[in-house]
Amino acid sequence: MKIGICLPYMKAGLTRQDYLAWFQAIDSGPFHALSCGERIHGPTFDMRVVLSAAAAATSRVEITPTLYVLPMHSATRVAKELATLDILSGGRVRNVSVGYGGREKDYEAVGAQYKGRYGKMDRQVEEMRKVWRGEEMIPGGGFIGPTLTDPSGPRLLAGAMGPKSIARCAKWADGLYAWSGNGEQHELANTFRMADEAWEKAGRDTPSYRMGGFWYTLADDGQQKLYDYVYDYLAIAGPEIATMMAESVHRSSEDSILEGLDNAEAAGCEELFMVPATADLCEVDKLSEILDKR
Repeated sequence: MKIGICLPYMKAGLTRQDYLAWFQAIDSGPFHALSCGERIHGPTFDMRVVLSAAAAATSRVEITPTLYVLPMHSATRVAKELATLDILSGGRVRNVSVGYGGREKDYEAVGAQYKGRYGKMDRQVEEMRKVWRGEEMIPGGGFIGPTLTDPSGPRLLAGAMGPKSIARCAKWADGLYAWSGNGEQHELANTFRMADEAWEKAGRDTPSYRMGGFWYTLADDGQQKLYDYVYDYLAIAGPEIATMMAESVHRSSEDSILEGLDNAEAAGCEELFMVPATADLCEVDKLSEILDKR
């Protein structure tokens, strides 16, 4: 199982030097990839800009958006961004996760329509692939570049969880980005089982790529910081859900993280992203030590 790590894009006050230190630590560690998520409100950093900086500042790890809330954007613009990112990284954009998102106010803030986002993303994926194939999008306009380093394009992984959305994505996705906040084997395995069933029903002749993720921390007073991070992340859902989820996570020690890694591997993850609860560089350094011993 390949292991990646998510950048701390949600933390306020980070500087150029902070990000450069994270890029260097990840690129020199035992990690397969680095990622960044997308969110509009709050102190969050822009995913596209952060990953572009990471592409220029690293030389080894893959660069993976996790994930584009695709219906908030122009699909043609995203296709162009990803092709550019692929070239700037030297061909290290091999997986791209896309999803619907559940934050209506983020849609409002960028002037996008929240209603109808499911059908819109189906159409957007085809539009992106047309761009990457070099097809003319506007009659007489010519192709839209740049040209990807791999003409087949990156894998498009669906960030979907429910059976209906997974079934919908099975028609076009190359795989699934499954999420279990506490790295539970049964949660990840159940999501992958739904994907397998949906892929079969959709008549797909290639299996779904299996990517997963969970929250963790190795910072001092880690359990409290993990609780606070998850609560803040899910506060939009209301205090009851935020409290329930915050109380359910406990990957804040070496043993508990090793258990989470074993869970993900047993569930069938081919690739796993670890999402840190703090911006402390110990999240990279201590996790590197754990992975070196595993």
